Amino acid sequence: MTTNEISPNWSWDRPIAAPGAMSVDFEERVNFDRLRDYRVARTRAALQNSSLGAVLCFDNNNIRYITSSVIGEWSRDKICRYALFTGNSDPYLWDFGSAATHHRLFAPWLDPDRCKAGMLGLRGSVAEEAGLFRQAAEEIKQLLQVEGVADMPLGVDICEPPMMFALQAVGLEVRDGQQMMLDARQIKSMDEIILLNQSAAIVDGAYQGIAEALKPGARENQMVALANKLLYENGSDDVEAINAVSGERCSPHPHNFTDRMYRPGDQAFFDIIQSYLGYRTCYYRTLNVGLATTAQQDAYRRAREWIDIAIDMVRPGVTTDKIAEKWPAATEFGFANEMEAFGLQFGHGVGLALHERPIISRLVSFDNPFEIQEGMVFALETYCPAADGNGAARIEEEVVVTPDGCRVITLFPAQDLFIANQY
Repeated sequence: MTTNEISPNWSWDRPIAAPGAMSVDFEERVNFDRLRDYRVARTRAALQNSSLGAVLCFDNNNIRYITSSVIGEWSRDKICRYALFTGNSDPYLWDFGSAATHHRLFAPWLDPDRCKAGMLGLRGSVAEEAGLFRQAAEEIKQLLQVEGVADMPLGVDICEPPMMFALQAVGLEVRDGQQMMLDARQIKSMDEIILLNQSAAIVDGAYQGIAEALKPGARENQMVALANKLLYENGSDDVEAINAVSGERCSPHPHNFTDRMYRPGDQAFFDIIQSYLGYRTCYYRTLNVGLATTAQQDAYRRAREWIDIAIDMVRPGVTTDKIAEKWPAATEFGFANEMEAFGLQFGHGVGLALHERPIISRLVSFDNPFEIQEGMVFALETYCPAADGNGAARIEEEVVVTPDGCRVITLFPAQDLFIANQY
């Protein structure tokens, strides 16, 4: 399999599967060995096409992409795990304490001699003077020398400043490695697409639960709790965030939730951000409580029109500026400039991270257009406030780019405004 193939023997005439979590012997579902091989091959190719000799990753999404290892949401903001990949051999992984021993036992695709325990600063909790950054930098340089790439630039995605200084102090030239990793991750294999589709299917079910429970007297935080329960019960491995926004809180969009109680006629929108086996969703839906005003219906129709225009344009070869120019300017829906309106008329890649390539926005796409390619998976989202001030419409669809267009994988009904528990 080459690094540019979506999957061997795959035909776009077939539906994208959402096969469930079980492994079975009577049909092929996700092939995890193939998935791991694909991700390493994509990283190796991206590294060879860059000016870097190696990449040092602290971003958990990059670490999982390269090593297929994870120790959960707990580690996401600790900057405590790291992996080194030169492209000449298997990756090195430094993990938190006993997790290194666990991976030597239960992750046979990793070289046991390259599964190491490592610890740095825990976001400054361990002072630079303790010497852990210096020790790690010296060990990394020694490994780069063994791999024959110590005289080439080292890409780093994110790190604590003392680690950057320590790498420079041992004579390594440090450059941005995140762009190279995004190069690797932007085209999904069919195994990845199936995982993204299954992830969206879990959210389909969560929205059904929300629709049944969305009644006067319920609260935003109760919908968040319900969604968390449904998601984890159905296979989610990380609920990163859930926005629940309603009524007068809808405009401007606050990007959070409160204990506000729903009232008859409220417009309510939600964003469910979670992952299944690491593959994320960003999946907005707008539902009204019992009934809807004309202004709310109008806002929804406009948001739907904007997103449908964008979906119709998606195909290989189209550039992101062509999509962004179809969306309204910030001043047309109540904002002073595109920075204030960023993220409202928006597109972004989804994969192991919430925001991958491409990014589609009037803020950045006109000056930095990006070509859409087969195998990309990204979300398109639009927003329109209701003229009567009681709500706003927010719609988001995730799409898979096919040879001649795209397929939508977010399937909870959204073509028309959904009225929950209609009177």
